[in-house]
Amino acid sequence: MPEPDMSPYQSQLFERRQKLESALASYPDDRQLRGLLDEVDAALTRLAEGSYGLCMVCEDPIEPERLIANPLEQYCLDHLTPHQQQALEEDLELARQIQSALLPPPSYHRDGWTVSYHYEGAGPVSGDYCDLLTDEDDNFYFLVGDVAGKGIAASMLMAHLHATFRALVSQRLALNAVVERASRIFCESSLSTHFATLVAGKASTSGEVELCNAGHVPPLIVKSSEIGHIDATGLPLGMFCDGQFSLHRTRLAAGDLIVLQTDGISEARNSRDEEYGTERLTEIVREHRDQSPGELISTCMKDLRAYRTNLEGPDDITMMVIRRLD
Repeated sequence: MPEPDMSPYQSQLFERRQKLESALASYPDDRQLRGLLDEVDAALTRLAEGSYGLCMVCEDPIEPERLIANPLEQYCLDHLTPHQQQALEEDLELARQIQSALLPPPSYHRDGWTVSYHYEGAGPVSGDYCDLLTDEDDNFYFLVGDVAGKGIAASMLMAHLHATFRALVSQRLALNAVVERASRIFCESSLSTHFATLVAGKASTSGEVELCNAGHVPPLIVKSSEIGHIDATGLPLGMFCDGQFSLHRTRLAAGDLIVLQTDGISEARNSRDEEYGTERLTEIVREHRDQSPGELISTCMKDLRAYRTNLEGPDDITMMVIRRLD
């Protein structure tokens, strides 16, 4: 088995050390800064000795998402002190509240469009990204994405994407330019091991829709009795800092749908270890396409839960349905 890549942690630790040394130059008697510098040096020593990332008690690997969130972590979840466990629970609850506040209203209506979505984390927080926003020209944007990983680290990156896209949309750029800039920002401000798949859409009052798929599960386009899908038009966000993305353009008539999902749906498995798959979801959508977006999502989630036969969901789940009105 190959050794895990420790270079991202090493970069973080060296960066923290430089910042602490700069701060100590101004406040040489600050005991807290000195203590933090000692912790960083101890972590660098463990890195050099090959024991970095292992629990100080049981020597098992520390959970990667916790190590990413705090490169000074020394204990796995099984060996936290009661005080540390309480602090972690409080942090998780705060992260859950912050993430909930970032989500759009569950139902959305805008000049000829209606949208509903379902958002469900595998744990207290989720790495899925879901947003709805408008620009000054009365276009509305819909975004569904999936950050690699789970837990607090993934939820932090989800919040990062949320802020990035809201800032870029306000600049009135072309949709693919928005996605390209977001990818560059994500690449430059996160670890090399982090990336995010994403579908970004822009819909006008006339029914014109632009879609950009950055390595994500293909969205479904439902027109009359015909259902198609939009394959990826570029690599996931953050994989390369100079990534480029092309657009798919279409026009939706009254009653037409766009269905977006994350891989927590398509890759869900039953007791026989069989994937749910996009084809099954497509047939459910085809059969119930006349339902409202909220009703269609409820039908799909009911089928997904039955398919999983009470197995705990291993991944975050997001589904969004957009309908064109008269």
